Amino acid sequence: MVKAFVFGKFLPFHTGHEALIRFALSKCDFLTVLVCCSDKEAIDGSLRKSWIEESFADHKILDIRIMNYNEDELPNTSVSSREVSKVWSDQFKVLLPDYNLLITSEPYGDYVAEFMGIKHICFDRERKMVPVSATAIRNNTVANWNFLSKGAKPFFCVKVVLLGTESTGKSTIANKLAQHYACSIVAETGRDLIPDSKTLVYDDLVLVADEHAKRITDAVAGDNLLVIIDTDVHITKSYSRFIFNKELKVDADIMQANQAHLYLYLNNDATYFQDGTRLEAEARDRLDLSHRKILGENNIRYVEIKGNWTERFEKACECIDELLSRESKRIKL
Repeated sequence: MVKAFVFGKFLPFHTGHEALIRFALSKCDFLTVLVCCSDKEAIDGSLRKSWIEESFADHKILDIRIMNYNEDELPNTSVSSREVSKVWSDQFKVLLPDYNLLITSEPYGDYVAEFMGIKHICFDRERKMVPVSATAIRNNTVANWNFLSKGAKPFFCVKVVLLGTESTGKSTIANKLAQHYACSIVAETGRDLIPDSKTLVYDDLVLVADEHAKRITDAVAGDNLLVIIDTDVHITKSYSRFIFNKELKVDADIMQANQAHLYLYLNNDATYFQDGTRLEAEARDRLDLSHRKILGENNIRYVEIKGNWTERFEKACECIDELLSRESKRIKL
């Protein structure tokens, strides 16, 4: 029986790692993937493990383990060194005493296998099949976004939500922002499911909350690091309270899907436009107060956006640029 193992930090897990694991699965009867997590790294091992599980949920011969270690005892380096490889191979022999095959994409795989007395197969050492590395992704996540695994994308995705009462420019500005940043957008689901807010019933809001969360979940695992979201579940909850005097109950996973990095609240100082489907002006302004109350109760901190359409767009861009700058530092870990 061929028992093989793959090891790495998977920080983050990307399509090159996926290709390596799929290759390894084709070369053995049982495969263990060791997620090596040092005490100095910011991302928890269980999260990294979940990224791999997302891609290999149906593989029965795959065992994914977390190997926590202290950098004072084991060197955290990808340099191909016989001395470093000897230290790591001693640990691997304790963890995997009956394994007979190692598969890597690195020159140090030869050293580790030699010290363990097992066979080594090197896969795509020159990165020709999947031209990416975890370091490249951390250094320029936007350029390398589509090399990230589907499971890892939500962690790195940046979500911006536009909030506000009716006729404050949410949809217009959301679309302009998506075009400006060439990013993904989650449109206001309520507009699709409830064409006229004056005719909605309570059950409509339940459907909106569920469908909107699904669309956000799809978007954050999609083609862009930045996702612009037009309205969120807090506004749906506000409608429920405002119109039906009833609290909208939603599952925790819906609330989780709606969590964002930045909330932009469009002030109701914009000229009101009645398109025939909206509340009347006085009700629209009372709805604004309801929205703000709901956001306060849920500890949602937002940036107020005021002024004409140009001023609103420019202020939104300023806030998003600042956010992306901060997030780029976080992503580099």
